[in-house]
Amino acid sequence: MQTNAATTHIIGWDIGGAHLKAAWVSGDSKVRAVYQEPSPLWQGLDKLKQALTKILADLPDQRLLHVITMSGELVDLFADRAEGVVEIIALAQRVLAQQTLLVYAGRQGLISALNVGAEHIDDIASANWLASVTYVAAQLEKGLFVDIGSTTTDISLWHQHQLDVVGYTDFQRLGSDELVYPGMVRTAVMAVTQSVPFAGKEIGVMSEYFATMADVYRLTHELNEQHDQSDTADGNAKIEQASMRRLARMIGCDADDFPAEQWRQLAYAIRKQQLDRIQSACEKQLLRTES
Repeated sequence: MQTNAATTHIIGWDIGGAHLKAAWVSGDSKVRAVYQEPSPLWQGLDKLKQALTKILADLPDQRLLHVITMSGELVDLFADRAEGVVEIIALAQRVLAQQTLLVYAGRQGLISALNVGAEHIDDIASANWLASVTYVAAQLEKGLFVDIGSTTTDISLWHQHQLDVVGYTDFQRLGSDELVYPGMVRTAVMAVTQSVPFAGKEIGVMSEYFATMADVYRLTHELNEQHDQSDTADGNAKIEQASMRRLARMIGCDADDFPAEQWRQLAYAIRKQQLDRIQSACEKQLLRTES
């Protein structure tokens, strides 16, 4: 679709299961603003509507071209991914009213929301990673794209400006380690590790939702408050003392059983296991270039 660059502002939307992200690019191709709002889609479409409406209120009141990509179709609010894609697009159409809306359909490119059919569903579902790496590959000749989000990590290889990936769907990418499920915020600690070195011993980790990786990265001072938009495991404060308490529960302790520095060391030990998992997945992709 052709647009008048002098008058058209483009709004790119990434509709996830937990967050809504948006980027505003003006007609002169400059990024004017980026946004991220919590949007726990599994709690209902109204959560997405609220986030969309809040961001829209900050956008210019002039000609806009909206483009959406998504991964939120996977949440268990929907019976299946196809229903999720259809419902998310329908909501976006209602909220954006008469404005132009395009949908990113992966290898099929951009499609008008009015023309989306059943044959596009598989390419629309969880294609946000492909939008990112395709752009980067156009700018750089070769590389390994690693995108660590709140919940997942996307790993994609490219060379000579062309993608060299094994899978495109979530199922395919989970099998090729191009999609791995540790993230920096929402991932449960129990999903990252089954045992940790602590107080001179190897201690088993409880399979309980007592703490998340946000607690880990809060204690390592690597989590920006602006990016910490999800609820804590116990619904309590996002402060270091509360994170120590939550991590302590993971190994059957209370926070005052050991000094604060030992809880920080525990956080680093969990962090290492997560990064080892991501590094292993990266190495798997790089090894393909040697075979």
